[in-house]
Amino acid sequence: MAFQLEQIIRKNIKDLKPYSSARDEFKGKEGIFFDANENPYHSLLSENFNRYPDPQQLDLKKKISLIKELPIENIFLGNGSDEAIDILFRAFCNPGIDNVVICPPTYGMYEVSANINDVKIIEAALTAEDFQLNTERVLQAITPETKLIFICCPNNPTGNGVKWASIKIILESFRGIVVVDEAYINFASYDSLIPELLNYPNLVILQTLSKAWGLAGLRIGMAFASEKIIHLFNKIKPPYNINTASQYQAIKALDKVEEINLMIQNIISEREMLRHELKRLPFVITVFPSEANFLLVKVNAPDDIYKYLTSNNIIVRNRSKIKLCEGCLRITVGTPGENQLLLNALKNFNQL
Repeated sequence: MAFQLEQIIRKNIKDLKPYSSARDEFKGKEGIFFDANENPYHSLLSENFNRYPDPQQLDLKKKISLIKELPIENIFLGNGSDEAIDILFRAFCNPGIDNVVICPPTYGMYEVSANINDVKIIEAALTAEDFQLNTERVLQAITPETKLIFICCPNNPTGNGVKWASIKIILESFRGIVVVDEAYINFASYDSLIPELLNYPNLVILQTLSKAWGLAGLRIGMAFASEKIIHLFNKIKPPYNINTASQYQAIKALDKVEEINLMIQNIISEREMLRHELKRLPFVITVFPSEANFLLVKVNAPDDIYKYLTSNNIIVRNRSKIKLCEGCLRITVGTPGENQLLLNALKNFNQL
Protein backbone atom coordinates (compact mmCIF):
# COMPACT_ATOMS: atom_id res chain seq x y z
CA MET A 1 0.00 0.00 0.00
CA ALA A 2 1.50 3.32 -1.09
CA PHE A 3 1.86 6.35 1.17
CA GLN A 4 -1.30 8.48 1.06
CA LEU A 5 -1.01 11.85 2.77
CA GLU A 6 -4.78 12.41 2.99
CA GLN A 7 -5.18 9.34 5.19
CA ILE A 8 -2.91 10.58 7.98
CA ILE A 9 -3.85 14.27 8.22
CA ARG A 10 -5.98 15.08 11.26
CA LYS A 11 -9.55 15.80 10.15
CA ASN A 12 -9.70 19.19 11.89
CA ILE A 13 -6.48 20.22 10.09
CA LYS A 14 -7.80 18.97 6.75
CA ASP A 15 -10.92 21.09 7.25
CA LEU A 16 -9.05 24.06 8.75
CA LYS A 17 -9.53 27.44 7.13
CA PRO A 18 -6.25 29.20 7.97
CA TYR A 19 -6.04 32.75 9.25
CA SER A 20 -5.55 35.06 6.30
CA SER A 21 -3.38 38.04 7.17
CA ALA A 22 -3.54 41.36 5.42
CA ARG A 23 -0.20 40.75 3.75
CA ASP A 24 -1.31 37.35 2.47
CA GLU A 25 -4.02 39.11 0.52
CA PHE A 26 -1.80 41.89 -0.88
CA LYS A 27 1.46 40.75 -2.45
CA GLY A 28 2.99 44.11 -3.31
CA LYS A 29 5.66 45.97 -1.33
CA GLU A 30 4.64 49.53 -2.13
CA GLY A 31 1.36 51.17 -1.22
CA ILE A 32 -0.63 52.97 1.44
CA PHE A 33 -1.45 50.39 4.08
CA PHE A 34 -4.74 50.87 5.93
CA ASP A 35 -5.36 47.15 6.36
CA ALA A 36 -3.51 45.87 9.44
CA ASN A 37 -3.99 48.54 12.14
CA GLU A 38 -0.28 49.34 12.15
CA ASN A 39 1.24 52.55 13.48
CA PRO A 40 1.83 54.68 10.35
CA TYR A 41 4.97 56.29 11.79
CA HIS A 42 8.36 54.67 11.49
CA SER A 43 9.79 52.96 14.53
CA LEU A 44 12.70 54.65 16.31
CA LEU A 45 14.72 51.53 15.45
CA SER A 46 14.03 51.17 11.73
CA GLU A 47 11.77 52.47 9.00
CA ASN A 48 10.64 48.87 8.38
CA PHE A 49 9.60 47.79 11.84
CA ASN A 50 6.26 49.59 12.03
CA ARG A 51 4.93 47.18 9.39
CA TYR A 52 4.27 43.46 9.82
CA PRO A 53 6.81 41.12 8.22
CA ASP A 54 6.23 39.16 5.03
CA PRO A 55 4.15 36.20 6.30
CA GLN A 56 5.54 33.90 3.59
CA GLN A 57 9.16 35.13 3.81
CA LEU A 58 9.38 35.05 0.00
CA ASP A 59 12.66 36.98 -0.39
CA LEU A 60 14.38 34.77 2.14
CA LYS A 61 12.92 31.61 0.61
CA LYS A 62 14.23 32.65 -2.81
CA LYS A 63 17.76 32.80 -1.38
CA ILE A 64 17.36 29.41 0.30
CA SER A 65 15.83 28.00 -2.88
CA LEU A 66 18.97 28.86 -4.85
CA ILE A 67 21.30 27.34 -2.25
CA LYS A 68 19.26 24.16 -1.72
CA GLU A 69 18.25 23.84 -5.39
CA LEU A 70 14.65 23.35 -4.35
CA PRO A 71 11.48 25.27 -5.34
CA ILE A 72 10.11 27.65 -2.70
CA GLU A 73 6.92 25.57 -2.70
CA ASN A 74 8.93 22.83 -0.97
CA ILE A 75 10.32 25.14 1.74
CA PHE A 76 8.85 26.07 5.11
CA LEU A 77 10.52 28.55 7.45
CA GLY A 78 9.77 28.45 11.15
CA ASN A 79 10.70 30.11 14.41
CA GLY A 80 13.52 27.63 14.86
CA SER A 81 13.21 23.96 13.89
CA ASP A 82 11.17 23.54 17.08
CA GLU A 83 8.21 25.25 15.40
CA ALA A 84 8.36 22.79 12.50
CA ILE A 85 8.52 19.88 14.95
CA ASP A 86 5.46 21.17 16.81
CA ILE A 87 3.54 21.68 13.56
CA LEU A 88 4.23 18.06 12.57
CA PHE A 89 2.50 16.90 15.75
CA ARG A 90 -0.44 19.25 15.24
CA ALA A 91 -0.88 18.28 11.59
CA PHE A 92 -0.77 14.52 11.90
CA CYS A 93 -1.22 13.34 15.51
CA ASN A 94 -4.60 13.18 17.22
CA PRO A 95 -4.04 13.96 20.91
CA GLY A 96 -4.56 11.01 23.22
CA ILE A 97 -4.85 8.59 20.29
CA ASP A 98 -1.82 8.60 18.01
CA ASN A 99 1.86 7.96 18.73
CA VAL A 100 5.29 8.68 17.31
CA VAL A 101 8.53 6.71 17.29
CA ILE A 102 11.82 8.23 18.41
CA CYS A 103 15.26 6.62 18.49
CA PRO A 104 17.10 7.55 21.68
CA PRO A 105 19.53 8.90 22.53
CA THR A 106 18.27 11.77 20.40
CA TYR A 107 17.19 15.42 20.40
CA GLY A 108 15.00 16.09 23.42
CA MET A 109 12.43 18.37 21.76
CA TYR A 110 10.75 15.45 19.97
CA GLU A 111 9.63 14.09 23.34
CA VAL A 112 8.81 17.53 24.75
CA SER A 113 6.61 18.38 21.76
CA ALA A 114 4.91 14.98 22.02
CA ASN A 115 4.11 15.60 25.66
CA ILE A 116 2.79 19.11 24.96
CA ASN A 117 0.51 17.71 22.26
CA ASP A 118 -0.59 14.69 24.36
CA VAL A 119 0.94 12.21 21.92
CA LYS A 120 2.41 8.93 23.11
CA ILE A 121 6.12 8.29 22.57
CA ILE A 122 7.38 4.84 21.54
CA GLU A 123 11.13 4.35 21.85
CA ALA A 124 13.25 2.27 19.46
CA ALA A 125 16.74 2.76 20.85
CA LEU A 126 19.81 3.10 18.66
CA THR A 127 22.38 0.33 18.74
CA ALA A 128 24.66 0.44 21.77
CA GLU A 129 27.80 -0.24 19.71
CA ASP A 130 27.70 2.61 17.18
CA PHE A 131 24.43 4.53 17.70
CA GLN A 132 22.92 3.31 14.44
CA LEU A 133 19.25 2.66 13.66
CA ASN A 134 18.07 -0.81 14.54
CA THR A 135 15.61 -1.04 11.65
CA GLU A 136 13.97 -4.21 12.93
CA ARG A 137 13.39 -2.55 16.31
CA VAL A 138 11.95 0.57 14.65
CA LEU A 139 9.59 -1.38 12.40
CA GLN A 140 8.42 -3.54 15.30
CA ALA A 141 7.62 -0.38 17.29
CA ILE A 142 5.15 0.86 14.67
CA THR A 143 1.46 0.49 15.46
CA PRO A 144 -1.62 1.46 13.39
CA GLU A 145 -1.64 4.73 15.39
CA THR A 146 1.97 5.66 14.56
CA LYS A 147 2.05 8.82 12.46
CA LEU A 148 5.66 10.10 12.72
CA ILE A 149 9.14 8.60 13.03
CA PHE A 150 11.94 11.00 14.00
CA ILE A 151 15.52 10.30 12.89
CA CYS A 152 18.28 12.74 13.82
CA CYS A 153 21.17 12.65 11.31
CA PRO A 154 23.84 13.61 12.29
CA ASN A 155 22.49 12.53 15.64
CA ASN A 156 22.36 14.73 18.71
CA PRO A 157 23.91 14.05 21.26
CA THR A 158 26.08 11.29 19.77
CA GLY A 159 27.35 13.15 16.69
CA ASN A 160 27.37 10.20 14.31
CA GLY A 161 25.72 9.92 10.94
CA VAL A 162 22.92 7.43 10.32
CA LYS A 163 23.25 4.99 7.42
CA TRP A 164 21.12 5.88 4.42
CA ALA A 165 20.31 2.20 3.83
CA SER A 166 18.56 2.06 7.22
CA ILE A 167 16.61 5.28 6.63
CA LYS A 168 15.59 4.00 3.17
CA ILE A 169 14.16 0.78 4.63
CA ILE A 170 12.01 2.78 7.05
CA LEU A 171 10.84 5.21 4.37
CA GLU A 172 9.76 2.33 2.16
CA SER A 173 8.14 0.30 4.95
CA PHE A 174 6.25 2.99 6.89
CA ARG A 175 3.02 4.58 5.69
CA GLY A 176 3.39 7.67 7.89
CA ILE A 177 5.83 10.59 7.89
CA VAL A 178 9.57 10.01 8.35
CA VAL A 179 11.26 13.13 9.72
CA VAL A 180 15.02 13.36 9.18
CA ASP A 181 16.52 16.14 11.29
CA GLU A 182 19.64 17.46 9.55
CA ALA A 183 20.46 20.33 11.90
CA TYR A 184 24.18 19.48 11.71
CA ILE A 185 24.37 18.37 8.07
CA ASN A 186 26.82 21.11 7.03
CA PHE A 187 29.51 19.57 9.24
CA ALA A 188 29.02 16.05 7.86
CA SER A 189 31.13 14.17 5.34
CA TYR A 190 28.01 13.12 3.40
CA ASP A 191 25.29 15.04 1.57
CA SER A 192 21.80 16.04 2.62
CA LEU A 193 18.84 13.82 1.74
CA ILE A 194 17.08 16.74 0.05
CA PRO A 195 17.34 15.09 -3.43
CA GLU A 196 15.44 12.10 -2.04
CA LEU A 197 12.32 14.27 -1.60
CA LEU A 198 11.58 13.50 -5.24
CA ASN A 199 11.47 9.78 -4.45
CA TYR A 200 9.71 9.73 -1.08
CA PRO A 201 6.52 11.78 -0.56
CA ASN A 202 6.50 10.79 3.14
CA LEU A 203 9.94 12.35 3.81
CA VAL A 204 10.29 15.61 5.75
CA ILE A 205 13.78 17.09 6.23
CA LEU A 206 14.56 19.61 8.96
CA GLN A 207 17.52 22.00 8.82
CA THR A 208 18.43 25.25 10.54
CA LEU A 209 20.43 28.45 10.20
CA SER A 210 21.41 28.19 13.88
CA LYS A 211 24.42 25.88 13.59
CA ALA A 212 26.69 26.12 10.54
CA TRP A 213 25.38 29.55 9.54
CA GLY A 214 26.00 30.95 13.03
CA LEU A 215 22.54 32.55 13.27
CA ALA A 216 21.10 30.92 16.40
CA GLY A 217 19.90 34.29 17.69
CA LEU A 218 17.67 34.81 14.64
CA ARG A 219 15.68 31.58 15.30
CA ILE A 220 15.15 30.40 11.73
CA GLY A 221 14.48 26.74 11.11
CA MET A 222 13.73 25.11 7.78
CA ALA A 223 11.56 22.21 6.71
CA PHE A 224 11.75 20.67 3.24
CA ALA A 225 8.99 18.39 2.00
CA SER A 226 6.43 17.84 -0.73
CA GLU A 227 4.35 20.82 -1.79
CA LYS A 228 1.28 19.27 -0.12
CA ILE A 229 3.00 18.90 3.24
CA ILE A 230 4.45 22.43 3.08
CA HIS A 231 0.93 23.71 2.33
CA LEU A 232 -0.23 22.06 5.57
CA PHE A 233 2.62 23.70 7.52
CA ASN A 234 1.59 27.11 6.16
CA LYS A 235 -2.05 26.52 7.13
CA ILE A 236 -1.08 25.88 10.74
CA LYS A 237 1.71 28.38 11.42
CA PRO A 238 1.01 31.80 12.98
CA PRO A 239 0.61 34.46 10.29
CA TYR A 240 3.82 36.38 11.10
CA ASN A 241 6.05 33.70 12.59
CA ILE A 242 9.42 35.18 11.53
CA ASN A 243 10.09 38.83 12.30
CA THR A 244 11.37 41.42 9.85
CA ALA A 245 14.80 41.78 11.47
CA SER A 246 15.46 38.04 11.32
CA GLN A 247 14.41 37.84 7.68
CA TYR A 248 16.61 40.81 6.75
CA GLN A 249 19.70 39.56 8.58
CA ALA A 250 19.31 36.02 7.21
CA ILE A 251 19.09 37.33 3.64
CA LYS A 252 22.36 39.24 4.16
CA ALA A 253 24.06 36.16 5.66
CA LEU A 254 23.00 33.90 2.78
CA ASP A 255 25.03 36.09 0.42
CA LYS A 256 28.20 34.95 2.21
CA VAL A 257 28.33 31.28 1.25
CA GLU A 258 32.09 31.23 0.68
CA GLU A 259 32.82 32.75 4.09
CA ILE A 260 30.43 30.29 5.77
CA ASN A 261 32.06 27.32 4.04
CA LEU A 262 35.47 28.49 5.29
CA MET A 263 34.09 28.81 8.82
CA ILE A 264 32.66 25.28 8.59
CA GLN A 265 36.02 23.89 7.50
CA ASN A 266 37.71 25.65 10.43
CA ILE A 267 35.22 24.10 12.85
CA ILE A 268 35.74 20.63 11.37
CA SER A 269 39.52 21.06 11.64
CA GLU A 270 39.20 22.15 15.28
CA ARG A 271 36.85 19.23 15.94
CA GLU A 272 39.46 16.73 14.80
CA MET A 273 42.19 18.51 16.79
CA LEU A 274 40.01 18.36 19.92
CA ARG A 275 39.23 14.71 19.34
CA HIS A 276 42.91 13.88 19.10
CA GLU A 277 43.88 15.88 22.18
CA LEU A 278 40.98 14.69 24.34
CA LYS A 279 41.87 11.05 23.66
CA ARG A 280 45.26 11.67 25.28
CA LEU A 281 43.77 12.62 28.65
CA PRO A 282 43.97 9.73 31.14
CA PHE A 283 40.40 10.09 32.42
CA VAL A 284 38.92 10.00 28.89
CA ILE A 285 37.58 6.56 28.02
CA THR A 286 36.23 7.22 24.52
CA VAL A 287 35.83 10.13 22.13
CA PHE A 288 33.11 9.07 19.72
CA PRO A 289 33.42 9.87 15.99
CA SER A 290 31.46 12.98 15.02
CA GLU A 291 29.86 14.37 11.88
CA ALA A 292 28.63 17.45 13.78
CA ASN A 293 30.13 20.50 15.50
CA PHE A 294 30.44 18.73 18.85
CA LEU A 295 32.00 15.66 20.40
CA LEU A 296 30.50 13.09 22.75
CA VAL A 297 33.20 12.17 25.25
CA LYS A 298 32.97 9.29 27.71
CA VAL A 299 34.97 10.01 30.87
CA ASN A 300 35.59 8.80 34.39
CA ALA A 301 33.71 10.91 36.97
CA PRO A 302 31.61 12.94 34.49
CA ASP A 303 29.77 14.84 37.23
CA ASP A 304 33.03 15.93 38.85
CA ILE A 305 34.51 17.05 35.55
CA TYR A 306 31.32 18.92 34.65
CA LYS A 307 31.28 20.77 37.98
CA TYR A 308 34.99 21.54 37.73
CA LEU A 309 34.63 23.01 34.24
CA THR A 310 31.58 25.04 35.31
CA SER A 311 33.57 26.46 38.24
CA ASN A 312 36.07 27.66 35.64
CA ASN A 313 33.31 29.28 33.54
CA ILE A 314 33.55 26.55 30.90
CA ILE A 315 30.11 25.17 30.17
CA VAL A 316 29.64 21.77 28.54
CA ARG A 317 26.56 19.51 28.44
CA ASN A 318 26.37 16.66 30.94
CA ARG A 319 24.67 13.76 29.14
CA SER A 320 25.78 11.08 31.60
CA LYS A 321 22.25 10.33 32.83
CA ILE A 322 20.91 9.53 29.35
CA LYS A 323 20.54 5.89 28.34
CA LEU A 324 23.44 4.73 26.12
CA CYS A 325 25.32 7.95 26.98
CA GLU A 326 26.27 6.94 30.50
CA GLY A 327 29.44 8.71 31.63
CA CYS A 328 29.38 11.13 28.69
CA LEU A 329 29.85 14.87 28.28
CA ARG A 330 28.88 16.64 25.07
CA ILE A 331 31.41 19.30 24.11
CA THR A 332 30.74 21.88 21.38
CA VAL A 333 33.67 22.86 19.18
CA GLY A 334 34.66 26.47 19.93
CA THR A 335 37.19 28.89 18.49
CA PRO A 336 40.86 27.85 18.61
CA GLY A 337 41.36 30.03 21.68
CA GLU A 338 38.32 28.61 23.46
CA ASN A 339 39.32 25.05 22.63
CA GLN A 340 42.79 25.62 24.08
CA LEU A 341 41.32 27.00 27.30
CA LEU A 342 39.18 23.86 27.57
CA LEU A 343 42.17 21.56 27.05
CA ASN A 344 44.29 23.48 29.54
CA ALA A 345 41.53 23.25 32.15
CA LEU A 346 41.11 19.51 31.60
CA LYS A 347 44.88 18.95 31.91
CA ASN A 348 44.78 20.80 35.22
CA PHE A 349 41.87 18.65 36.39
CA ASN A 350 44.06 15.60 35.95
CA GLN A 351 46.54 17.13 38.39
CA LEU A 352 44.00 17.77 41.16
